[in-house]
Amino acid sequence: MAMAGLYRRILPSPPAIDFASTEGKQLFMEASQNGTMEGFFKLISYFQTQSEPAYCGLASLSMVLNSLAIDPGRKWKGPWRWFDESMLDCCEPLEKVKAKGISFGKVVCLARCAGAKVEAFRTSQSNVDDFRKHLIACSTSDDCHLISSYHRGAFKQTGSGHFSPIGGYHAGSDMALILDVARFKYPPHWVPLPLLWEAMDTVDEATGLHRGFMLVSKLHRAPALLYTLSCKHESWVAISKYLTEDVPLLLSSDNVKDIKDVLSTVFASLPSNFSEFIKWVAEIRRQEEGGKSLSEEEKGRLAAKEDVLKQIRATGLYKQVMDILSSEKSCCQMRATLGHVDNLPDIAARICCQGAGLFSGRSGSSDMFCCQETCVRCYRATGDKPVTVVSGTVVNGHGEQGLDVLVPTSQMKPSCCSSGGDSCSDVHPMSNDVLTALLLALPLETWMNIKDVRVVEEINSLLSVENLPPILQEEILHLRGQFLFVKRCKDDKVEEEDLGAIPFEQTSLRL
Repeated sequence: MAMAGLYRRILPSPPAIDFASTEGKQLFMEASQNGTMEGFFKLISYFQTQSEPAYCGLASLSMVLNSLAIDPGRKWKGPWRWFDESMLDCCEPLEKVKAKGISFGKVVCLARCAGAKVEAFRTSQSNVDDFRKHLIACSTSDDCHLISSYHRGAFKQTGSGHFSPIGGYHAGSDMALILDVARFKYPPHWVPLPLLWEAMDTVDEATGLHRGFMLVSKLHRAPALLYTLSCKHESWVAISKYLTEDVPLLLSSDNVKDIKDVLSTVFASLPSNFSEFIKWVAEIRRQEEGGKSLSEEEKGRLAAKEDVLKQIRATGLYKQVMDILSSEKSCCQMRATLGHVDNLPDIAARICCQGAGLFSGRSGSSDMFCCQETCVRCYRATGDKPVTVVSGTVVNGHGEQGLDVLVPTSQMKPSCCSSGGDSCSDVHPMSNDVLTALLLALPLETWMNIKDVRVVEEINSLLSVENLPPILQEEILHLRGQFLFVKRCKDDKVEEEDLGAIPFEQTSLRL
């Protein structure tokens, strides 16, 4: 019995020139000699075919992220950390992308969530000359890649909106090389740059906005060293509404007369599932991968986390938060709101279950695992400071797995809400400093409705980011940007913004 199906398409030429044709090869050699194919070699090393007909945006992005050697911070399959289309789901459900594709703005959101620096331009906010300059800059470097969002119709190709990375530029003929991720349909091909601009200068019917291009590069350091927001939990909408709408309204009360009133007002009505909203970034590994020793890379990351933890606890705002939460009434209320978020074995058990889900290739499937036991250990290598590691044994229907959680610590006196102890000790990140980080990261307009001028001046002094140490300043600005950008993304407002002017770099989301 015959089976209906399509085997590739004939590339309309002109206007396109097949990359593997005689003319296409000549263009490649000439462009290489002129230095405008530098980014091509890394891109071609990680070239992939989209796994679903509507996954062109996801395939283009995962290809670029791997080309830039950005560590996703989570396992793909087996022990390997690697970007795959299935991992790019923080801004749009994969089921929705599979059915309807993805918009330009959501791909920008995904790139930032995945750990990249992104500059995005719609054609309505740019011009062909600027596009050419950006393409030349990327083509002469191997640490920046350009992803184009365009309409295939301009090239007489079948289909409509499409995403693909641009692999290079030929100055003599003013042509760009499209590395089409739909390799089952069309091969890589050269197209006239003015025509590519026309293809991008079209309106996406789903959003009513112009398509465009984005420049994707690697950040100088991984953001979210210690704190991060979770946009995947269902609590996101309710909690972001509370912080951006309810809190400013509550602070407009005449009863807010000092800093204590401000913080008490914010903490008094925190949603019950608030602990799912902001977390500290935990690092996990299989026990057989590390043993009792830490690699230099692990030591560096752990030391950076501990620096952030120490610096957040040195802020004036942290001292104010501690004073509020040390009262018996506030302490009991916060326990009810945050649950036992400061109990390290409980935290480690949850993280180990999440980690087991990631290691098995089933992200978000932590409910399939049970952590039988956890054990807090302190390791000290010769000449090194002690390292706190919580070991957990996770089981499911297929067996058991040993995991380690590397825990940053900082010396402090535990509050009544802490996990125990009466004297100074090394303490892991807790609700006190997590809340302090969030307050520092909230948009400045959160506090604008406070009526007492003296209180406004004091809160502005406590929340000033400019006076923070550089590493903490970067952390707080990252959190603030993450909060604003992902809120726009979740509210489906990201498409309305000038994506090239967003004043922060990235929104990496982790455990």
